Amino acid sequence: MVARRISPLILAAAVAVAAAGCSSVGPTTVARDRSDYAGAIGASWKQQTLLNIVKLRYGDFPVFLEIAQVIAGYQVQTTAAAGFSAQNYLSTSVGGPAAIGGTAGVGATYIDRPTVIYAPLTGNDFIKTLLRPIPPSAILFLLQSGYPATVVVPLAVDSINGVANESRRAARSRAGDPEFFRLAELLTDLQRANALQIRIERSKDNAEVSIIGFPPIRTSPDIAAKIAEVRRILHLTGAGLSHQVRYGGWSGRGDEIAMTTRSMLQVMVELGVLAQVPETDVTGGRATPGPGDILFPAGERPPLLNILSGPAPPSDSYAAVQYNGRWFWISDADIRSKSMFSGVMLLFSISDVGVRTAAPVVTVPAQ
Repeated sequence: MVARRISPLILAAAVAVAAAGCSSVGPTTVARDRSDYAGAIGASWKQQTLLNIVKLRYGDFPVFLEIAQVIAGYQVQTTAAAGFSAQNYLSTSVGGPAAIGGTAGVGATYIDRPTVIYAPLTGNDFIKTLLRPIPPSAILFLLQSGYPATVVVPLAVDSINGVANESRRAARSRAGDPEFFRLAELLTDLQRANALQIRIERSKDNAEVSIIGFPPIRTSPDIAAKIAEVRRILHLTGAGLSHQVRYGGWSGRGDEIAMTTRSMLQVMVELGVLAQVPETDVTGGRATPGPGDILFPAGERPPLLNILSGPAPPSDSYAAVQYNGRWFWISDADIRSKSMFSGVMLLFSISDVGVRTAAPVVTVPAQ
């Protein structure tokens, strides 16, 4: 009788497939998924913001859809089968050679099933995020983090101690006070020289109080002169070196800084006016007029944001969207506009003080 044995190769294949079915693919996806999802969410956020800015120029209603949850689920199913057969070919009374055969089958199914939960910005969240004025503390946080005042102040502040910013909205166009822009330049110079001190204090009722201070006059003569000019523009006559920052119109007191800030909706409307739109859309009543040439002569000051447009998608853009059959974009080579646009997105983040609606609970089956 001939001994029959399973082929070692067939046995090894079956064991390898079974072992592969027990391994996890999750850890190997973390580095890739975090980068890919972060990039996709960031690009989508830029496109959504730019699209809503353009829509406001056309009198359309802005719609924001937030990504509440992202759940990436993977499933790998493997199957393996192995078999063998042995047969002794006999010839009359003489035993012939033994024939041993085998089969091995491997199968695998890979399933990538991401779950993305969207939450529209409506109701109380919409009012507090878009319609509520940006808190002065949010403005100061941006300045403290290193964002230059020449970006933050013209973008988000409507007036400070009675010194008015320009407005290019068709309903209330105004040229603005030249000293407003000089103030932004001076504050930027003080930021670079570490001569602008910003801090948050708590009052007795536990409310946060924003403070802007200037260092004692032992700095360089140039910085001391700029601090004196800031105090002159803001009508600061108090003897103190620190001044409380409040929201609202200026009361005339010489020891406080009163800011009237814009809401995020106002910021977006101001930027939407700057978008390049066909003249036929304006004359046809589909889009609001742009800034007037009388109040804003060419070459006086560059616009806060350059939003270009054309009939075809751009070849190189920082953010690009399509609206009403036309493309609108911010050039990737326009660092000033990119900085302004990034400032808008940061303001969205830090001025979001609404009570967030709870996201739905998603149960992911473990298999």
